[in-house]
Amino acid sequence: MTLAAPPANSGAPQRFPVVVVGAGPAGLTVGNILRAASVDCLVLETETREFIEQRPRAGVIEEWAVRGLEKRGLARNLLDRAELHTACEFRFDGERYRFPYGELTGSHHFVYPQPLLVTDLVREYADVRGGRIRFGVRDVAVHDIDTDRPSVSYLCPDTGERQVVHCDFIAGCDGARGVTRASLPPERVRIARHDYGIGWLALLAEAPPSADCVLFGCHTRGFAGQMPRSPEVTRYYLQCPPGDDPENWPYERVWAELQERLGAAGVPPLTEGRLIEKRVLDMHDYVVEPMVSGRLFLAGDAAHLVAPIAAKGMNLALHDAFLLGDALVAHLTTGDDSGLAGYGEACLRRVWDSQEFSQWLSEVYHGTAAGDPFRAGTTLARLRRLFTSPAAAAAFAEQYLGTAARY
Repeated sequence: MTLAAPPANSGAPQRFPVVVVGAGPAGLTVGNILRAASVDCLVLETETREFIEQRPRAGVIEEWAVRGLEKRGLARNLLDRAELHTACEFRFDGERYRFPYGELTGSHHFVYPQPLLVTDLVREYADVRGGRIRFGVRDVAVHDIDTDRPSVSYLCPDTGERQVVHCDFIAGCDGARGVTRASLPPERVRIARHDYGIGWLALLAEAPPSADCVLFGCHTRGFAGQMPRSPEVTRYYLQCPPGDDPENWPYERVWAELQERLGAAGVPPLTEGRLIEKRVLDMHDYVVEPMVSGRLFLAGDAAHLVAPIAAKGMNLALHDAFLLGDALVAHLTTGDDSGLAGYGEACLRRVWDSQEFSQWLSEVYHGTAAGDPFRAGTTLARLRRLFTSPAAAAAFAEQYLGTAARY
């Protein structure tokens, strides 16, 4: 049932086949897939449109994910504007080691900051495909998920009145702190958690990248990373104590540590610039099982969080969204329930694969700084093996590019 789109935040209609909670990459992708099939849906978002289009987040998108977006008509700007990366570089023991995964596999990464992708997705959903979206809603709650008449309620930002929207399905795409995960019956849910016991100081610098690829510095003082975002802006990471105060890291200390940890023989110093973002991330993971309860289907960070160690978070969110969007369309248009029945299991196979790789890569990044000579020795052995063993290189490339578990 396709209805003319009312203005954003209007109160009608009050029934949709699908309500999507959260307007990040997962929620907007699900919404776009539904609208492409002429399935009516409503997206609810607590923030403003301007906020979600500017919020700094991930920037590395794996090739299979881009092809999934392209298949659904959601990658036009991305394909025109994204940078292609075919190599990364490890720096350890004062030397640089380039890893040309493009040559090994024929595959590459796309670098396209998440705010740009969200801007593309929300424009396609709301402005092109006529999808309903309400920004700035408050106090969202889900109800009756174990019945065939679930609903979602929220406080309207214009009137302050509680609105109730009835639906057939709820897509919980509202992230790690959202309400949908918290709405799962605790007696039916297992949440597996892992804490790495380290922090990363996440930085955005108004400075061009100092290399044409991602840099991984595995140093006795701690990990450092460079992740290009654009010709003018670069993402950097510095290992730090968990819970550290960003104010402990003034400009001079940040750049001194980056220069030290990412330095190598024969390379010029990093290009420095103004720091426009500075926050500490405590490295941890979790996985929610099952990802489905009744008519509530979780996707993205609402269902699983992977620390940014392996740059898998946004890619996993897109994988969930492809599976969930396609499964909902199949059910609502043809009555085919097979996709919905297998949704959680299919998602979790890739999620656990990414979690295992993140743990392996964490030891590579952080082992030399652990203060344990044995860990430092085994870490260096892993690093050297990447550049001396074709089998080890192929296995790493497969995991790094996300091609081990193709969608």
